[in-house]
Formats: sequence, C-alpha cells, structure tokens
Amino acid sequence: MGLRILIFFALFATTIFSKSSLSLTPDGFSLLEMRTVLNDTKNVLSNWNYSDESPCGWTGISCHPNDQRVQSINLPYMELGGIIAPSIGKLTRLQRLALHENSLHGVIPNEIGNCSELRAIYLRANYLQGGIPSDIGNLSMLTILDLSSNSLRGAIPSSLGRLRHLRHLNLSTNFFSGEIPDVGVLSTFGNKSFIGNLDLCGQQVAKPCRTSMGFPVVLPHAESDEAAVPTKRSSHYVRAAVIGAISTLGFVLIVLFIFLWVWLLSKKERAAKKYTEVKKQIYKEPSAKLITFHGDLPYPSCELIEKIESLDEEDVVGAGGFGTVYRMVMNDCGTFAVKRIDRSREGSDQVFERELEILGSIKHINLVNLRGYCRLPTARLLIYDYLVMGSLDNFLHERVDDRLLNWNARLKIALGSARGVAYLHHDCSPKIVHRDIKSSNILLDENLEPRVSDFGLAKLLVDEEAHVTTVVAGTFGYLAPEYLQSGRATEKSDVYSFGVLLLELVTGKRPTDPSFVNRGLNVVGWMNTLLKENRLEDILDKRCTDADVETVEAILEIAARCTDANPDDRPSMQQVLQYLEQEVMSPCPSDFYDESHSDYS
Repeated sequence: MGLRILIFFALFATTIFSKSSLSLTPDGFSLLEMRTVLNDTKNVLSNWNYSDESPCGWTGISCHPNDQRVQSINLPYMELGGIIAPSIGKLTRLQRLALHENSLHGVIPNEIGNCSELRAIYLRANYLQGGIPSDIGNLSMLTILDLSSNSLRGAIPSSLGRLRHLRHLNLSTNFFSGEIPDVGVLSTFGNKSFIGNLDLCGQQVAKPCRTSMGFPVVLPHAESDEAAVPTKRSSHYVRAAVIGAISTLGFVLIVLFIFLWVWLLSKKERAAKKYTEVKKQIYKEPSAKLITFHGDLPYPSCELIEKIESLDEEDVVGAGGFGTVYRMVMNDCGTFAVKRIDRSREGSDQVFERELEILGSIKHINLVNLRGYCRLPTARLLIYDYLVMGSLDNFLHERVDDRLLNWNARLKIALGSARGVAYLHHDCSPKIVHRDIKSSNILLDENLEPRVSDFGLAKLLVDEEAHVTTVVAGTFGYLAPEYLQSGRATEKSDVYSFGVLLLELVTGKRPTDPSFVNRGLNVVGWMNTLLKENRLEDILDKRCTDADVETVEAILEIAARCTDANPDDRPSMQQVLQYLEQEVMSPCPSDFYDESHSDYS
C-alpha cells in the first residue's frame, strides 16, 4: 500500500511539473488579454490558444529568438474591431506594432509607453479617439510613428520632441488643434506630417498661431547679458519710467477693450459652425443658404456668397457630367473649386442636403475635400478644395510641356488613388460606391499627390434610391460590363473602373483610343491580346523610359484581376491596395516609409 501511494504521488508530481513547464508565457497571456477586447470578424486570431507553450507561432506574432519574448505584432488589413487593451504595456520587448487599416476605436492606452524597445508604431486608418499619450515621448528608440486617418484630437504633446531617432512622423487627417511644439525632433518635420488638421498652427505648417483675442502670438525673448540694467538710477529717471509705464499700460488696456468689443460683435461670424444660414443683402431676392462642414471655410458668409454670385465664364476651369466647375479666388487669395449643379439634376433639397452632410464628413488625404454647399435661388453649388495641377486626364493626355509623368509618378498616383477608393468602400459608413472612376476625376496637387473627386455625386444626382442606380452613371470605356447591362453599381464595378485607370497609366492611352477601338476592342481586350503575343513593349507608354519590366508586369497583373469579366473573381479595393503596396510599391521609398520599414517587412 505504501508503495502504491508513493507511485501515485510521483505520477501526480510529474503531471504537475509537465503542465507547469508547458504553461503559456506571460507575453502570451498579455496577448490573450488583448484578444478579449478585439472584435475578430474574420477569425484570424483563432490560433491564439491558452494551451500553447509560446505565442511565437500565432498569426501576426514574431518573437526574439533567444528568449521567446514578443518582438512584433503585425496585423494590418484584418478588419479587427474593438480597442487596444492596456495590457499591451506588459510586452516590454515589443519593437513593432502594426495594426493599421483596421476598425479599432477607443483611445491609445498610456501603457504603450512601457514598451521601451518600440521602434515602429503603425495605427493609421482606424477610428481611434482621444489624444496622443505623452508617455510615447519616453520611447527613446522610436523611429516611425504613423497615427494618420483617425479621429484623434487635442494638442500634440511636446514630449514627442524628445524622440531623437524619429525619422518618419505622420499625424495627418485627424482633428488635432493648437500650436505644434517647435522643440527637438518635432521642428524637423514639415506640413506633410500634419496635413488635414485644420486647427493646427505653427512654423511646421506655415500658419501663425493667434491668441484668443486674435493677435499673433509673441513669445518673450531671453534677456541679453549685454542689456543689464544699471543698479543706480536718479529719482528723476525712475519717476519718468513709472509714469511712462502707467501711460503705456493704460493705452494697451484701451486698445484691448476696443478689440474685445469688436471681437464679441463678430463672434457669430467668426465661429466655425457646421450650418450657417445667411440672407442675401445685395439683392431683394429670396434668402440664400450656406452650409459649411467642420468650419472649413474661414470666411464671412456675405463674402462667400458675393464671390459665388460673381463667377462667370472667365472663371470656368472644366465641365463634367454633373455641371460646370469654376475657380473662385477669395480676397486673401485663397482658391476653391465651385461646382454648379445642373438644374435638370436637382431634387428634394432636404434629401440632397442630408446626403451632402455625409459626404462633407468624409476626410482622407487622397479624397478631394468637400468644404461646403451653397443654395441660391438660381442654382445649387458645391465648394471643394482647388488643386492647381488639374486632372490626371489633362496631365496625361493634354499637356504639351516638358513635365511628363514618369513611371514613379504614375505608381504614386495609382497607389494614392487606390487608398482613396478603398477608404470609400471599406472605411465609410455607409459605404460609398463611386460609380464614375476615371482619369478626369483624379485631381493632382502641386506634388502630384492624387485626390479622388466626385465621389457620391452619381448616387446623389442620378437616383435617390439607396443601393441601385436605374440610370447608368459613368463614362464609356471605364464601365464594367455588368453595370452596363443591369444599371446596378457595386464596389466590384468600381474595381473594374480602377483597373481601366491602371491600364491608362501604363499605356498613356484613353480607354477610347482609336488604336484599339477601330479594331473592335476595348482597352482590356487590347491588353489581353498583346500580352498573349508577348508584346509588353507595345503596351507600355513610350514616354516611361524609367519603367522596369517586373513592376510593369505586376501592375498589368493587378489590372487584369480588376477587369476580370466575372465580378466575383475581382479583388476588393482593399486587396487591390494591398497588392499595390506589397508587390509594386515596396521597393520604392514613399513619403512616409522606406524599404526597411515597409508595412509588410
């Protein structure tokens, strides 16, 4: 009996020991805590299990080889929802956090400052709120910080200036406000790192900050050693100095009072309101209506209406399927594009304005910003940002100067356009089908950065139904076959149009170019015919002398997938964006990322 008891205890101890030796590491438990607050709609984290000895084989996780501590979390484009758990702070050897292009909300936890070895943080294109934790300034090894395209607010903490190794900073397309601290490494970044935050000011964005009274901020200068005040003064000079100081103070107070009075009177006009109703004072006609989104038009309503009413044929810069586009220059030389909607396309004002409110809330670095809407007795007008380089169509086919689009510029335009359309399909709620993707709806800024324009207008102005357009909107040559047959626009018909746009960038030819239309082919059939005959050199635009064969083939492969005759076999725009980033853009340094810090490295 004693021997049996001894054997039983030995087996029991062995079992306990073996279980303890195979128990999950602390980092694994921390990751499982994070998973409990994530909404894993695609079930990509299904192999994160308590029964594993180590998390190093889990999806998106890599570890240090010597101690099995978590080194990186790489889960972009996984449609993850939920929040980032504070338990991330327990991963003290984490070097890379990549959760971009998901649907995360909530705040960035302060505990992230405990991850002292972090070198790269990618959290762009989520729905994160709150501010930037000041503790991020303690991550002394951080080289990349990308928080763009979220809903972050508040001031940018000066502690970021301590990040001496920071080489890439992207805080664009958020709602940050106040002065950008001009300290440390923060002073080395320019406007591109902060674009899309309308309430930011400072030397980095070339926008002077102002006090609450409207005066430019004047910072005190340090006292000079050479300007030391003598210790002894005669009573005469002291008395004169006191009288002068009191007089000056009195004068300043009077001036401040006058400015305060003027400021209070104009408070309503200067406040950034979403809806501003104004009445015309120039003419005795019915009232006009002006709606601005996010306070994006810092001009008096009367000045805006006066400028809009003065537009004439000399200001016309283009005409599209939905109306005429004018160039409007304000008194301070600020420039905007104004689209006059055709009277034949007008419908219910209430429905129209409700849809515009949705479009006006959309902000992305690769989408043209809708600034406002004006309803006059004779017309309805949309106010957009004005992009000086015009459309891709004009730049690609009409310009005769020496500044041509080289191959790298075309890749840049393809990638930026894909980001804009993918945002409409996957990040907007409700999702937006563009319906009219074409080169004339891709506008370019002075750096040849693309912005997708006219999104949402086809649905808004062709048909008021929610999901189906009974009248085909779009441009011949770009339209998917099923859209032409049924009149039903979907995300996959947008993907087809984007594939045609890629072909236009590669070939330098419009989809209706006579070289293949006269042969009874469209651009897709023409491309497939030449590829079968292995005539790649006949497809590529002869002006692209800097193109490499592998990249051209990759782009054509993506275009072929996008223009597949079966809509179900076409990729989503999110997948198209991944293809472009992984297979095409990874060898090419972009504005914020280089080869060694690619999203997929």
